[in-house]
Amino acid sequence: MSQFRRPLSREFYDHNPRRVSRDLLGKVLVRKEADKLLAARIVEVEAYLGENDPAAHSFAGRTPRNAVLFGPPGYAYVYFIYGNHYCLNVSCLPDGVAGGILFRAAEPLAGMEEMAEARNVSFDSTRDSTRNSRRDLRKLTSGPGRLAEAFGITRERDNGKDLTSARSDLFITDDGYRAHRILTTQIPRFARDDKFVMDDRSEDARAYSGSGSRMLSISRVCPTKAAIATSALLVSSCMESRVEGFTISK
Repeated sequence: MSQFRRPLSREFYDHNPRRVSRDLLGKVLVRKEADKLLAARIVEVEAYLGENDPAAHSFAGRTPRNAVLFGPPGYAYVYFIYGNHYCLNVSCLPDGVAGGILFRAAEPLAGMEEMAEARNVSFDSTRDSTRNSRRDLRKLTSGPGRLAEAFGITRERDNGKDLTSARSDLFITDDGYRAHRILTTQIPRFARDDKFVMDDRSEDARAYSGSGSRMLSISRVCPTKAAIATSALLVSSCMESRVEGFTISK
């Protein structure tokens, strides 16, 4: 797995979260420890636009809890949600300016058995690519909580970790793969007061990679939109198509 050695640079993250979220699709999330390596290709992310985004943790300003989101770019922001799950984010934009991206789903590439053990689910790596084995893969890293658990990500262990450092045991790398079809959508989101938020500031908030459609978390959130997303992801004959609020770009 020599292609999983070099982390993305800090400059990669030093841009608008909308741009960085698209650029992250197809990149590989890596956890290295001792003789164990976990790797998964990022297929779903969600951009949070800082103090101008009512759904962002940074909307109310800088606090000890959300300080990582205010920079510098390229640092892990981890929070605990619903009393059950950790969620991994990465900071974007220059130091002092809030912005971040939530990792929602990834497609496992290495260390599936270890991921399954961390999630306390069954997984048989000897099975062929059947419907059941694809379902098993979804149990590992489809959804932000599952993804964090599979990689052993916690706030105590990883919050504030420099994802651009070669010494870090958690980072994101580019193995040369390119996501050829990217789906973006404007979505309703929970704000700090637990009410749905939808306005221009959350436009194109969530991005998906067509290559990993079976791993998307959206099917667990909204089955109707999941069917729409699946249909859109099959479109490859045009540069851009719109399907019920979704945009797919080639």
